[in-house]
Amino acid sequence: MVISGYIKNGIGGGIMEKKLPEKIDIDKSLHILCQNSIDLIEYARGITAKQINIIQLMTFYSIGKWIVEEQQQGESRAKYGQRVIKRLSEALTEQYGRGFSVDTLENARRFFLTYQDRISETVFRKFAVEKSEAVFSFFEKEMPFTLPWSHYLQLMRIKDENERKFYEIEATNEAWGIRTLQRQYNSSLYERLALSREKDEVMRLASEGNVITKPQDIVKQPTVLEFLGLDEKAKYVESDLETAIINKLQKFLLELGKGYLFEARQKRFTFKEDNYYVDLVFYNRLLRCYVLIDLKIDKLTHQDLGQMLMYVHYYDRYEKLPEENPTVGILLCKEKDDALVEITLPEDANIYASEYQLYLPDKKELQKKLKEWIDEGTDL
Repeated sequence: MVISGYIKNGIGGGIMEKKLPEKIDIDKSLHILCQNSIDLIEYARGITAKQINIIQLMTFYSIGKWIVEEQQQGESRAKYGQRVIKRLSEALTEQYGRGFSVDTLENARRFFLTYQDRISETVFRKFAVEKSEAVFSFFEKEMPFTLPWSHYLQLMRIKDENERKFYEIEATNEAWGIRTLQRQYNSSLYERLALSREKDEVMRLASEGNVITKPQDIVKQPTVLEFLGLDEKAKYVESDLETAIINKLQKFLLELGKGYLFEARQKRFTFKEDNYYVDLVFYNRLLRCYVLIDLKIDKLTHQDLGQMLMYVHYYDRYEKLPEENPTVGILLCKEKDDALVEITLPEDANIYASEYQLYLPDKKELQKKLKEWIDEGTDL
């Protein structure tokens, strides 16, 4: 038996005492065991998922490469090329059943043509020809493909290489699902961010994605609110717009971008016995500052700008901590006037006006505008 950390046992009339180790906290020990097991299983599942994904993508890449090489041997490339894919589809379907339709093999071919510079001939031979497990050592150094096949099917539809790279980086870094990727593409996120930046920063979107380093990086032109479900032609007031945003807050945060934390709606502050209300208050943890948003359903006025300037000054003087960065103000308005903004606000004001739209923008129109701006230097 155990008595106060000792074993007491009578043997032949004698008593033997042996000191035990200190009592183990069973609950804590079991908790650690459970947590370690969960962490290991999550890690193992993550590794397995990544390996399955890269194997699938490398398989499509390799088949696409072989299709292209075979098609190039034909005299009549178009006619022979279609026959190659059709015959291969029939053979693979007979062997494996579903999963290798003509459309799938066409996509495999396009996948190779789109990303052929990603895989060296050495890696291709290790995987597709030698079928060596040593190929995974290459992937440990640098993973050539970071997204599921469904995402690449969407990305391959994007003709502009810089735009395609941007969405791949963002989808990877932000763990976008396929629906989020489609929404961001359909809302012309790339063009809207590019039109909000200086020209020398546009190329960084394709190489680094949307990196947030200064207040201008969180502004989009325009802000798209199609998910609110408001009718463009219907009459509504600012409180309607605000309520719709709060009801779809998760989607609004996605539209705003990275690093946003919601704090309050209609945040009241009092100055000299007068009450003032900020429509929406956020905090951006990447910029380490408050972001105040005011909603305007009509054309932006100098009074609106002056009001936001007062809000920003109040937060800088009475709300922000010494180690935090200056407050940013964003006016979401139906119509803005860049000349009015420039002449009304001080040059160093962290205040920005962004038009909002209740429908998805015309992507071709934004692409045209971006091209004109970059090539010809037209003003926004």
